[in-house]
Amino acid sequence: MATVKFIIRGKEDPVTIYLRFIHGRKHDYIKSTGKIVNLSNCILSGSGKKSSVLDGVKRNSSEMKNLNRKLRDLKNHIIDRYDEASPGEISSEWLLKQIEIFNGTLVVEETAKSDLLVDAIQNVIDTAGLRENSRGGLGLSKNRIDNYKNLLKIIQKYQGKKRLKVQDVNIKFGKDLLEWMLNKRNYAESYAKKKIDDLKTVCANAEINGLTVSHQLKKVKGGKAKNNYILYLSPEELQRIEQTTITSKSLMNTKKWLLLGCNLGQRGQDLLNLTKTNFVTRNGLEVIELKQQKTGRQVTIPVLPVTKEILKEGLPYGISLQKFNKLLKDLCKEVGIDEVIPGMKIEMVDKNGKVIPRDKNGKRKEKGEKRKIKGTFPKWQLMSSHVCRRSFATNTYGVLPTPLIMQITAHSTEKMFLGYIGKSSMDYAQQIADFYAKQAQKNNL
Repeated sequence: MATVKFIIRGKEDPVTIYLRFIHGRKHDYIKSTGKIVNLSNCILSGSGKKSSVLDGVKRNSSEMKNLNRKLRDLKNHIIDRYDEASPGEISSEWLLKQIEIFNGTLVVEETAKSDLLVDAIQNVIDTAGLRENSRGGLGLSKNRIDNYKNLLKIIQKYQGKKRLKVQDVNIKFGKDLLEWMLNKRNYAESYAKKKIDDLKTVCANAEINGLTVSHQLKKVKGGKAKNNYILYLSPEELQRIEQTTITSKSLMNTKKWLLLGCNLGQRGQDLLNLTKTNFVTRNGLEVIELKQQKTGRQVTIPVLPVTKEILKEGLPYGISLQKFNKLLKDLCKEVGIDEVIPGMKIEMVDKNGKVIPRDKNGKRKEKGEKRKIKGTFPKWQLMSSHVCRRSFATNTYGVLPTPLIMQITAHSTEKMFLGYIGKSSMDYAQQIADFYAKQAQKNNL
Protein backbone atom coordinates (compact mmCIF):
# COMPACT_ATOMS: atom_id res chain seq x y z
CA MET A 1 0.00 0.00 0.00
CA ALA A 2 1.38 3.38 -1.01
CA THR A 3 1.58 6.27 1.47
CA VAL A 4 1.44 9.94 0.53
CA LYS A 5 2.48 12.64 3.01
CA PHE A 6 3.04 16.37 2.75
CA ILE A 7 6.09 17.94 4.38
CA ILE A 8 7.60 21.40 4.66
CA ARG A 9 11.22 22.48 4.88
CA GLY A 10 12.67 25.70 6.18
CA LYS A 11 11.74 28.21 8.88
CA GLU A 12 11.23 31.39 6.86
CA ASP A 13 7.93 32.33 5.21
CA PRO A 14 6.75 31.35 2.73
CA VAL A 15 7.76 27.67 2.83
CA THR A 16 7.42 25.18 -0.01
CA ILE A 17 5.12 22.19 0.42
CA TYR A 18 6.69 18.91 -0.66
CA LEU A 19 5.04 15.56 -1.34
CA ARG A 20 6.61 12.37 -0.01
CA PHE A 21 5.62 9.11 -1.71
CA ILE A 22 6.46 5.85 0.07
CA HIS A 23 5.86 2.29 -1.08
CA GLY A 24 7.84 -0.56 0.45
CA ARG A 25 11.58 -0.24 0.88
CA LYS A 26 12.40 0.53 -2.75
CA HIS A 27 10.24 3.57 -3.30
CA ASP A 28 10.65 6.68 -1.15
CA TYR A 29 10.60 9.90 -3.16
CA ILE A 30 10.15 13.56 -2.31
CA LYS A 31 9.09 16.17 -4.88
CA SER A 32 7.91 19.77 -4.67
CA THR A 33 4.17 20.28 -5.11
CA GLY A 34 4.81 23.76 -6.47
CA LYS A 35 2.70 25.24 -3.69
CA ILE A 36 3.74 27.50 -0.80
CA VAL A 37 2.28 28.43 2.59
CA ASN A 38 3.12 30.57 5.60
CA LEU A 39 4.23 28.68 8.70
CA SER A 40 1.55 30.39 10.80
CA ASN A 41 -1.11 28.60 8.70
CA CYS A 42 0.46 25.13 9.03
CA ILE A 43 -0.85 22.29 11.19
CA LEU A 44 2.13 20.05 11.95
CA SER A 45 2.10 16.58 13.49
CA GLY A 46 5.81 15.76 13.62
CA SER A 47 9.18 17.20 12.80
CA GLY A 48 12.70 16.10 11.98
CA LYS A 49 16.03 17.77 11.44
CA LYS A 50 15.25 18.73 7.86
CA SER A 51 11.47 18.64 7.51
CA SER A 52 8.12 18.68 9.33
CA VAL A 53 5.04 16.62 8.47
CA LEU A 54 2.17 18.83 7.31
CA ASP A 55 -1.15 17.54 8.62
CA GLY A 56 -3.18 20.30 7.08
CA VAL A 57 -3.68 24.01 6.64
CA LYS A 58 -5.69 26.24 8.99
CA ARG A 59 -8.90 27.18 7.26
CA ASN A 60 -8.84 30.84 8.17
CA SER A 61 -9.51 32.12 4.67
CA SER A 62 -10.98 30.97 1.35
CA GLU A 63 -7.43 30.83 -0.03
CA MET A 64 -6.35 28.39 2.70
CA LYS A 65 -9.51 26.29 2.26
CA ASN A 66 -8.73 26.09 -1.43
CA LEU A 67 -5.13 25.03 -0.71
CA ASN A 68 -6.36 22.28 1.63
CA ARG A 69 -8.70 20.99 -1.05
CA LYS A 70 -5.97 20.99 -3.69
CA LEU A 71 -3.61 19.04 -1.45
CA ARG A 72 -6.29 16.49 -0.73
CA ASP A 73 -7.10 16.15 -4.46
CA LEU A 74 -3.39 15.84 -5.30
CA LYS A 75 -3.02 13.03 -2.79
CA ASN A 76 -6.01 11.20 -4.28
CA HIS A 77 -4.64 11.77 -7.78
CA ILE A 78 -1.28 10.20 -6.89
CA ILE A 79 -2.95 7.19 -5.23
CA ASP A 80 -5.29 6.66 -8.19
CA ARG A 81 -2.45 6.84 -10.72
CA TYR A 82 -0.40 4.48 -8.56
CA ASP A 83 -3.25 1.94 -8.55
CA GLU A 84 -3.32 2.02 -12.35
CA ALA A 85 0.47 1.87 -12.87
CA SER A 86 2.57 -1.24 -13.31
CA PRO A 87 5.33 -1.86 -10.71
CA GLY A 88 8.06 -0.99 -13.21
CA GLU A 89 6.64 2.47 -13.84
CA ILE A 90 7.04 3.81 -10.31
CA SER A 91 10.06 6.07 -9.96
CA SER A 92 11.11 9.56 -8.90
CA GLU A 93 10.43 10.77 -12.47
CA TRP A 94 7.01 9.13 -12.44
CA LEU A 95 6.10 11.02 -9.24
CA LEU A 96 7.24 14.36 -10.67
CA LYS A 97 5.28 13.72 -13.83
CA GLN A 98 2.07 12.99 -11.90
CA ILE A 99 2.43 16.21 -9.89
CA GLU A 100 2.99 18.21 -13.07
CA ILE A 101 -0.03 16.61 -14.73
CA PHE A 102 -2.19 17.51 -11.73
CA ASN A 103 -0.91 21.10 -11.69
CA GLY A 104 -1.45 21.42 -15.43
CA THR A 105 2.17 22.34 -16.04
CA LEU A 106 2.82 19.30 -18.23
CA VAL A 107 1.03 18.73 -21.49
CA VAL A 108 0.91 14.98 -21.83
CA GLU A 109 0.10 14.10 -25.39
CA GLU A 110 0.41 10.40 -24.70
CA THR A 111 -2.41 10.66 -22.12
CA ALA A 112 -4.79 12.15 -24.67
CA LYS A 113 -3.78 9.47 -27.18
CA SER A 114 -3.36 6.67 -24.70
CA ASP A 115 -4.49 3.35 -26.12
CA LEU A 116 -5.32 1.99 -22.66
CA LEU A 117 -8.96 1.03 -22.24
CA VAL A 118 -9.32 2.74 -18.85
CA ASP A 119 -7.94 5.97 -20.33
CA ALA A 120 -10.43 5.82 -23.20
CA ILE A 121 -13.31 5.48 -20.71
CA GLN A 122 -11.90 8.30 -18.57
CA ASN A 123 -11.70 10.49 -21.66
CA VAL A 124 -15.45 10.07 -22.24
CA ILE A 125 -16.11 10.98 -18.60
CA ASP A 126 -13.78 14.02 -18.71
CA THR A 127 -15.39 15.37 -21.90
CA ALA A 128 -18.99 14.55 -20.92
CA GLY A 129 -19.97 18.22 -20.93
CA LEU A 130 -19.03 18.55 -24.60
CA ARG A 131 -20.74 15.41 -25.84
CA GLU A 132 -24.00 15.40 -27.74
CA ASN A 133 -26.84 13.86 -25.76
CA SER A 134 -29.94 11.97 -26.87
CA ARG A 135 -31.91 15.23 -26.94
CA GLY A 136 -29.62 16.79 -29.53
CA GLY A 137 -27.96 19.18 -27.06
CA LEU A 138 -24.56 19.18 -25.41
CA GLY A 139 -23.75 17.53 -22.11
CA LEU A 140 -24.39 13.99 -20.95
CA SER A 141 -26.83 13.52 -18.08
CA LYS A 142 -25.61 12.65 -14.60
CA ASN A 143 -27.10 9.18 -15.02
CA ARG A 144 -25.19 8.65 -18.27
CA ILE A 145 -21.92 9.85 -16.71
CA ASP A 146 -22.49 7.49 -13.77
CA ASN A 147 -22.91 4.65 -16.27
CA TYR A 148 -19.44 5.33 -17.67
CA LYS A 149 -17.98 5.65 -14.18
CA ASN A 150 -19.42 2.24 -13.34
CA LEU A 151 -17.98 0.86 -16.58
CA LEU A 152 -14.57 2.19 -15.57
CA LYS A 153 -14.78 0.39 -12.22
CA ILE A 154 -15.85 -2.83 -13.94
CA ILE A 155 -12.93 -2.76 -16.39
CA GLN A 156 -10.48 -1.92 -13.60
CA LYS A 157 -11.66 -4.96 -11.65
CA TYR A 158 -11.74 -7.17 -14.73
CA GLN A 159 -8.22 -6.35 -15.91
CA GLY A 160 -6.59 -6.58 -12.49
CA LYS A 161 -2.88 -5.90 -13.01
CA LYS A 162 -3.18 -6.20 -16.79
CA ARG A 163 -3.20 -3.10 -18.98
CA LEU A 164 -5.99 -3.75 -21.45
CA LYS A 165 -5.98 -1.71 -24.65
CA VAL A 166 -8.75 -0.37 -26.83
CA GLN A 167 -7.65 -2.68 -29.62
CA ASP A 168 -8.21 -5.71 -27.35
CA VAL A 169 -11.99 -5.30 -27.53
CA ASN A 170 -12.95 -7.97 -30.05
CA ILE A 171 -15.58 -10.72 -30.21
CA LYS A 172 -13.74 -13.01 -27.80
CA PHE A 173 -13.11 -10.14 -25.39
CA GLY A 174 -16.81 -9.27 -25.42
CA LYS A 175 -17.85 -12.86 -24.71
CA ASP A 176 -15.28 -13.25 -21.92
CA LEU A 177 -16.25 -9.97 -20.27
CA LEU A 178 -19.96 -10.78 -20.51
CA GLU A 179 -19.40 -14.22 -18.98
CA TRP A 180 -17.32 -12.68 -16.17
CA MET A 181 -20.00 -10.09 -15.39
CA LEU A 182 -22.77 -12.72 -15.38
CA ASN A 183 -21.03 -15.59 -13.59
CA LYS A 184 -18.34 -13.95 -11.46
CA ARG A 185 -19.96 -10.62 -10.60
CA ASN A 186 -23.58 -11.84 -10.73
CA TYR A 187 -24.83 -8.85 -12.71
CA ALA A 188 -28.27 -9.00 -14.30
CA GLU A 189 -28.17 -9.89 -18.00
CA SER A 190 -29.72 -6.58 -19.03
CA TYR A 191 -27.10 -4.61 -17.03
CA ALA A 192 -24.18 -6.70 -18.31
CA LYS A 193 -25.24 -6.32 -21.94
CA LYS A 194 -25.69 -2.57 -21.45
CA LYS A 195 -22.09 -2.35 -20.19
CA ILE A 196 -20.92 -4.08 -23.39
CA ASP A 197 -22.80 -1.47 -25.42
CA ASP A 198 -21.24 1.32 -23.36
CA LEU A 199 -17.81 -0.20 -23.97
CA LYS A 200 -18.40 -0.28 -27.73
CA THR A 201 -19.37 3.40 -27.60
CA VAL A 202 -16.12 4.18 -25.77
CA CYS A 203 -14.06 2.31 -28.38
CA ALA A 204 -15.88 4.00 -31.26
CA ASN A 205 -15.05 7.35 -29.66
CA ALA A 206 -11.40 6.29 -29.30
CA GLU A 207 -11.31 5.45 -33.00
CA ILE A 208 -12.55 8.96 -33.83
CA ASN A 209 -9.64 10.25 -31.73
CA GLY A 210 -7.18 8.36 -33.92
CA LEU A 211 -6.72 5.12 -31.99
CA THR A 212 -6.73 1.70 -33.60
CA VAL A 213 -9.68 -0.55 -32.76
CA SER A 214 -10.34 -4.19 -33.56
CA HIS A 215 -11.94 -4.87 -36.93
CA GLN A 216 -14.40 -7.06 -34.99
CA LEU A 217 -15.62 -4.19 -32.78
CA LYS A 218 -18.98 -3.76 -34.53
CA LYS A 219 -19.68 -7.48 -34.17
CA VAL A 220 -19.15 -7.52 -30.41
CA LYS A 221 -22.57 -8.41 -29.00
CA GLY A 222 -24.28 -6.39 -26.34
CA GLY A 223 -27.89 -5.38 -26.85
CA LYS A 224 -30.95 -5.55 -24.67
CA ALA A 225 -31.95 -8.65 -22.77
CA LYS A 226 -35.53 -9.79 -23.15
CA ASN A 227 -37.55 -8.82 -20.12
CA ASN A 228 -39.42 -11.91 -18.98
CA TYR A 229 -40.84 -10.17 -15.92
CA ILE A 230 -43.38 -7.57 -16.98
CA LEU A 231 -44.69 -6.10 -13.72
CA TYR A 232 -47.87 -4.07 -13.74
CA LEU A 233 -51.02 -3.57 -11.68
CA SER A 234 -54.20 -4.85 -13.30
CA PRO A 235 -57.38 -2.75 -13.35
CA GLU A 236 -58.78 -5.03 -10.62
CA GLU A 237 -55.73 -4.49 -8.40
CA LEU A 238 -55.86 -0.74 -8.94
CA GLN A 239 -59.54 -0.76 -8.00
CA ARG A 240 -58.71 -2.68 -4.83
CA ILE A 241 -56.02 -0.12 -3.95
CA GLU A 242 -58.43 2.75 -4.66
CA GLN A 243 -61.21 1.27 -2.50
CA THR A 244 -59.03 0.22 0.45
CA THR A 245 -59.19 2.61 3.40
CA ILE A 246 -55.71 3.80 4.32
CA THR A 247 -55.18 5.47 7.69
CA SER A 248 -51.49 6.35 7.35
CA LYS A 249 -51.01 9.87 5.97
CA SER A 250 -47.81 8.92 4.13
CA LEU A 251 -49.36 5.81 2.57
CA MET A 252 -52.46 7.78 1.57
CA ASN A 253 -50.20 10.29 -0.17
CA THR A 254 -48.35 7.41 -1.87
CA LYS A 255 -51.71 5.95 -2.94
CA LYS A 256 -52.61 9.23 -4.69
CA TRP A 257 -49.27 9.35 -6.49
CA LEU A 258 -49.67 5.71 -7.57
CA LEU A 259 -53.20 6.13 -8.92
CA LEU A 260 -52.24 9.36 -10.64
CA GLY A 261 -49.14 7.73 -12.16
CA CYS A 262 -51.12 4.77 -13.50
CA ASN A 263 -53.40 7.26 -15.29
CA LEU A 264 -50.63 9.46 -16.70
CA GLY A 265 -48.09 6.85 -17.86
CA GLN A 266 -44.94 8.78 -16.92
CA ARG A 267 -41.64 7.73 -15.37
CA GLY A 268 -41.31 8.05 -11.62
CA GLN A 269 -39.26 11.23 -11.45
CA ASP A 270 -41.37 13.00 -14.09
CA LEU A 271 -44.48 12.05 -12.13
CA LEU A 272 -43.16 13.24 -8.77
CA ASN A 273 -41.98 16.53 -10.29
CA LEU A 274 -45.52 17.55 -11.23
CA THR A 275 -46.77 20.83 -9.78
CA LYS A 276 -49.78 23.08 -10.41
CA THR A 277 -47.83 24.83 -13.16
CA ASN A 278 -48.00 21.66 -15.28
CA PHE A 279 -51.81 21.92 -15.41
CA VAL A 280 -52.95 24.31 -18.15
CA THR A 281 -55.91 24.88 -20.45
CA ARG A 282 -55.37 24.83 -24.23
CA ASN A 283 -58.30 25.57 -26.59
CA GLY A 284 -60.73 24.87 -23.77
CA LEU A 285 -59.15 21.51 -22.93
CA GLU A 286 -57.48 20.90 -19.56
CA VAL A 287 -54.14 19.20 -20.07
CA ILE A 288 -50.94 18.34 -18.25
CA GLU A 289 -47.79 19.52 -20.00
CA LEU A 290 -44.35 18.24 -19.05
CA LYS A 291 -40.89 17.67 -20.48
CA GLN A 292 -39.57 14.17 -19.89
CA GLN A 293 -36.18 14.16 -18.18
CA LYS A 294 -34.86 11.08 -19.96
CA THR A 295 -35.92 11.84 -23.53
CA GLY A 296 -36.34 15.63 -23.44
CA ARG A 297 -39.67 15.20 -25.25
CA GLN A 298 -42.64 17.45 -24.57
CA VAL A 299 -45.71 15.45 -23.57
CA THR A 300 -49.30 16.69 -23.38
CA ILE A 301 -51.82 14.57 -21.47
CA PRO A 302 -55.55 15.36 -21.25
CA VAL A 303 -56.95 15.70 -17.74
CA LEU A 304 -59.63 12.99 -17.77
CA PRO A 305 -62.49 12.67 -15.25
CA VAL A 306 -60.64 9.86 -13.43
CA THR A 307 -57.64 12.17 -13.02
CA LYS A 308 -59.87 14.95 -11.69
CA GLU A 309 -61.37 12.53 -9.18
CA ILE A 310 -57.90 11.56 -7.89
CA LEU A 311 -56.96 15.24 -7.61
CA LYS A 312 -60.23 16.56 -6.20
CA GLU A 313 -58.45 17.42 -2.95
CA GLY A 314 -55.35 18.71 -4.73
CA LEU A 315 -52.02 17.26 -5.74
CA PRO A 316 -50.34 14.86 -3.32
CA TYR A 317 -47.43 16.43 -1.47
CA GLY A 318 -43.94 15.94 -2.87
CA ILE A 319 -41.67 13.05 -1.89
CA SER A 320 -38.38 11.73 -3.20
CA LEU A 321 -38.26 8.88 -5.69
CA GLN A 322 -36.43 6.70 -3.17
CA LYS A 323 -39.09 7.33 -0.52
CA PHE A 324 -41.87 6.69 -3.04
CA ASN A 325 -40.38 3.31 -3.99
CA LYS A 326 -40.23 2.24 -0.34
CA LEU A 327 -43.71 3.45 0.57
CA LEU A 328 -45.14 1.88 -2.59
CA LYS A 329 -44.08 -1.54 -1.31
CA ASP A 330 -45.59 -0.79 2.10
CA LEU A 331 -48.86 0.35 0.49
CA CYS A 332 -49.24 -2.72 -1.71
CA LYS A 333 -48.40 -4.99 1.22
CA GLU A 334 -51.13 -3.37 3.33
CA VAL A 335 -53.66 -3.63 0.50
CA GLY A 336 -52.79 -7.32 0.03
CA ILE A 337 -51.10 -7.29 -3.37
CA ASP A 338 -49.29 -10.45 -2.32
CA GLU A 339 -49.64 -12.92 -5.18
CA VAL A 340 -46.37 -14.87 -5.43
CA ILE A 341 -44.92 -14.24 -8.90
CA PRO A 342 -41.54 -14.67 -10.64
CA GLY A 343 -39.43 -11.55 -10.87
CA MET A 344 -36.22 -9.78 -9.94
CA LYS A 345 -35.50 -7.61 -6.97
CA ILE A 346 -32.44 -5.82 -5.66
CA GLU A 347 -30.64 -7.54 -2.82
CA MET A 348 -27.30 -7.12 -1.04
CA VAL A 349 -25.01 -10.03 -1.95
CA ASP A 350 -21.58 -11.19 -0.81
CA LYS A 351 -18.58 -11.81 -3.08
CA ASN A 352 -19.99 -15.24 -3.97
CA GLY A 353 -23.29 -13.76 -5.12
CA LYS A 354 -25.25 -15.09 -2.13
CA VAL A 355 -27.86 -12.87 -0.50
CA ILE A 356 -26.67 -11.47 2.84
CA PRO A 357 -29.43 -12.22 5.36
CA ARG A 358 -30.84 -9.65 7.77
CA ASP A 359 -30.96 -10.09 11.51
CA LYS A 360 -34.14 -9.76 13.59
CA ASN A 361 -33.72 -5.96 13.55
CA GLY A 362 -33.56 -5.88 9.76
CA LYS A 363 -29.83 -5.15 9.60
CA ARG A 364 -27.33 -7.10 7.51
CA LYS A 365 -24.39 -8.80 9.19
CA GLU A 366 -21.91 -7.65 6.56
CA LYS A 367 -21.55 -5.22 3.68
CA GLY A 368 -21.89 -6.34 0.10
CA GLU A 369 -22.90 -5.18 -3.35
CA LYS A 370 -26.38 -4.60 -4.73
CA ARG A 371 -27.55 -7.08 -7.37
CA LYS A 372 -30.85 -7.96 -9.04
CA ILE A 373 -31.76 -11.48 -7.93
CA LYS A 374 -34.18 -13.77 -9.80
CA GLY A 375 -36.78 -15.64 -7.79
CA THR A 376 -40.42 -15.81 -6.80
CA PHE A 377 -41.64 -13.11 -4.46
CA PRO A 378 -44.87 -11.61 -3.14
CA LYS A 379 -45.84 -9.02 -5.73
CA TRP A 380 -45.64 -6.11 -3.30
CA GLN A 381 -41.91 -6.73 -2.79
CA LEU A 382 -41.23 -6.04 -6.48
CA MET A 383 -43.00 -2.69 -6.62
CA SER A 384 -41.22 0.45 -7.78
CA SER A 385 -42.25 3.70 -9.44
CA HIS A 386 -41.93 2.15 -12.89
CA VAL A 387 -45.08 0.14 -12.28
CA CYS A 388 -47.06 3.35 -12.94
CA ARG A 389 -45.92 3.78 -16.52
CA ARG A 390 -46.07 0.09 -17.35
CA SER A 391 -49.55 -0.29 -15.83
CA PHE A 392 -50.84 2.61 -17.92
CA ALA A 393 -49.33 1.22 -21.13
CA THR A 394 -50.51 -2.34 -20.51
CA ASN A 395 -54.03 -1.51 -19.32
CA THR A 396 -54.79 0.93 -22.14
CA TYR A 397 -53.38 -1.34 -24.88
CA GLY A 398 -56.27 -2.53 -27.04
CA VAL A 399 -58.55 0.10 -25.49
CA LEU A 400 -56.90 3.19 -26.97
CA PRO A 401 -55.20 3.17 -30.38
CA THR A 402 -51.53 2.27 -29.89
CA PRO A 403 -50.21 5.51 -31.52
CA LEU A 404 -52.18 7.56 -28.97
CA ILE A 405 -50.75 5.58 -26.06
CA MET A 406 -47.26 6.06 -27.51
CA GLN A 407 -47.81 9.82 -27.64
CA ILE A 408 -48.16 9.75 -23.85
CA THR A 409 -45.49 7.17 -23.00
CA ALA A 410 -43.15 8.70 -25.65
CA HIS A 411 -42.01 5.35 -27.06
CA SER A 412 -40.39 6.06 -30.42
CA THR A 413 -41.45 2.84 -32.21
CA GLU A 414 -44.36 0.42 -31.93
CA LYS A 415 -41.91 -2.48 -31.68
CA MET A 416 -40.30 -0.87 -28.65
CA PHE A 417 -43.70 -0.21 -27.10
CA LEU A 418 -44.98 -3.75 -27.59
CA GLY A 419 -41.78 -5.17 -26.11
CA TYR A 420 -42.23 -2.83 -23.16
CA ILE A 421 -45.65 -4.22 -22.28
CA GLY A 422 -44.56 -7.79 -23.03
CA LYS A 423 -47.11 -8.70 -25.69
CA SER A 424 -46.66 -12.11 -27.33
CA SER A 425 -47.84 -13.55 -30.66
CA MET A 426 -50.76 -15.13 -28.77
CA ASP A 427 -51.84 -11.68 -27.59
CA TYR A 428 -51.89 -10.43 -31.19
CA ALA A 429 -53.86 -13.49 -32.30
CA GLN A 430 -56.42 -12.86 -29.57
CA GLN A 431 -56.65 -9.19 -30.54
CA ILE A 432 -57.33 -10.12 -34.19
CA ALA A 433 -59.94 -12.68 -33.13
CA ASP A 434 -61.65 -10.10 -30.89
CA PHE A 435 -61.70 -7.60 -33.77
CA TYR A 436 -63.46 -10.01 -36.16
CA ALA A 437 -65.86 -11.11 -33.42
CA LYS A 438 -66.90 -7.48 -32.93
CA GLN A 439 -67.26 -7.02 -36.69
CA ALA A 440 -69.50 -10.10 -36.91
CA GLN A 441 -71.59 -8.84 -33.99
CA LYS A 442 -72.10 -5.48 -35.77
CA ASN A 443 -73.16 -7.23 -39.01
CA ASN A 444 -75.75 -9.27 -37.16
CA LEU A 445 -77.40 -6.20 -35.67
